[in-house]
Amino acid sequence: MLRKIESPAKCEVRSVIQFLHAEGSNADEIHRRMSKVYGETFMSDSKVRKWCRNFDAGRTHVNDAGGQERKPVSTDDLVQRVDQAIRGNRRFTISGLSDLFPEISRSALYTIVSERLVYRKLCARWVPKMLSDHHKTQRMGAALTFLQRYHHDGDVFLDKIVTGDETWVHYETEETKEQSKQWMHSHSSSRKPVKFKRTFSTKMCMATVFWDRKGVL
Repeated sequence: MLRKIESPAKCEVRSVIQFLHAEGSNADEIHRRMSKVYGETFMSDSKVRKWCRNFDAGRTHVNDAGGQERKPVSTDDLVQRVDQAIRGNRRFTISGLSDLFPEISRSALYTIVSERLVYRKLCARWVPKMLSDHHKTQRMGAALTFLQRYHHDGDVFLDKIVTGDETWVHYETEETKEQSKQWMHSHSSSRKPVKFKRTFSTKMCMATVFWDRKGVL
């Protein structure tokens, strides 16, 4: 028993016509055989004859002519030009690139940037201090001195190292909204707790802490 195939792709139907025509079947026989599987409305008999004539004329592909001749959007030359534009401005936007390359859509540009060139947007990382070259040289010199002392004195030298830090703290630190959370039943009749918004105290003091390898002094 034959099984019907509904809504076949155009290229599939044309490929079957090409195969049966290569076997030696004529257009009428091809249309009759394919109608049993694809249904009477899969293609008119005149179009089947037209495709048979095309294959006799030397046509080998089964896609539409427009799709066959269409050039790929993201050519290697275009990808290279997009890469050069990005290297010239690392803070680019897709809208800005679209102004530079009006011949290509924004979605295609995004595909080139994210998939072909494998770029991703990263935020700047915050650091405590911006060290100059002089500061870096001083820190490297201090680290080398510590290493030399450690190789000479061993763990005894580590007991002599004391580190300190200082920061300004408020006299009164208000409870945060996260800290004021309470566990309650969702169906509880109790009122939801409220918290007044308050500003931090303007009075501050300097807190200084020193510690060694064993803990806070």
